[in-house]
Amino acid sequence: MLLMEMLKTNSPSGCEDEMRELILREVADMEHFVDSMGNVIVHKKGNGKRVLISAHMDEVGFIVSKITDSGAIKFKTVGGIETTVLAGKKVQIGKDKIPGVTGLKAIHLQSGGERDNMASISDLVIDIGAKDKQSAERKVKVGDYGTFASEIVEFGDNLLKCKGLDDKVGCAALLELLKEDTDLDLYAAFTTQEEVGCRGSIIAANYVKPDVAIVFEGTTCSDVFPTPEEKTVTHLGGGCALTAMDRAAVADREMLELAKKVAEENGIPYQIKRTTMGGTDAGSIQRSGAGVKTVVISTPCRYIHSPVCVMNKKDFEAQVKLGRSLLKALAE
Repeated sequence: MLLMEMLKTNSPSGCEDEMRELILREVADMEHFVDSMGNVIVHKKGNGKRVLISAHMDEVGFIVSKITDSGAIKFKTVGGIETTVLAGKKVQIGKDKIPGVTGLKAIHLQSGGERDNMASISDLVIDIGAKDKQSAERKVKVGDYGTFASEIVEFGDNLLKCKGLDDKVGCAALLELLKEDTDLDLYAAFTTQEEVGCRGSIIAANYVKPDVAIVFEGTTCSDVFPTPEEKTVTHLGGGCALTAMDRAAVADREMLELAKKVAEENGIPYQIKRTTMGGTDAGSIQRSGAGVKTVVISTPCRYIHSPVCVMNKKDFEAQVKLGRSLLKALAE
């Protein structure tokens, strides 16, 4: 399963090199190029509608902002990471994947006020085992990128745990869809810097100028205690998720209804994402050029933007199946 290989790569926003090299290997026999933003754009020529399928290569991570005299590393987050998931985590820094752990003052040394308040990024450091600043600087530099270090674990009923499911699931889906032959004039964009403002996708969309676009994502799932049912957003095992609206885009109603119809006709399990929070590359693609009809198909992920994202492999299979069936419907 190519997704497993993708999950071993580190690709924080702006430093997607590992993922890009893996994807370029997979599309070597297809027409493709890398643009100025680092997006990989693949083209399968056809006579039908110009369709863009898109997924982002980047994941959330860190950037080194300072190295202290004691050799501790201060950092900033790249993309949206909650402080509550940062302390006590394994991380990797730079191309050499220097191992480290995120640290916080021991609870025994905290004041009452510190214990009662959530720690901030400024309270945390990354420890790479350096004895002083000079020792640390031999391995890590200010400006180096880092990510969570997380083992791939398959467990439970078709579940898989790792970091970076958002959006390596989408990239894996695109590569599966590129194996299909359709009458569409099909473009696939593996985009950069989604987690810091959907930057790469606007460049890709303005190049392709598609008639319609399908964005493949990993999306929020909060279906565990103590989240009430009305706030669960999606359910693991409930099928792929379709987005009606979020902060970045409103799904094209015609495309959304077609996706639902195709899913039902083909027995593909799906669910509607029950929130208007967040955003995806669909927002920038939708507003590119003279406007693009856009829809989003996602795989639900528990604990998203953490080192322990969890997905159901059957939801991923549904995402791929719906993408394949929707492309067929657009061609017809």
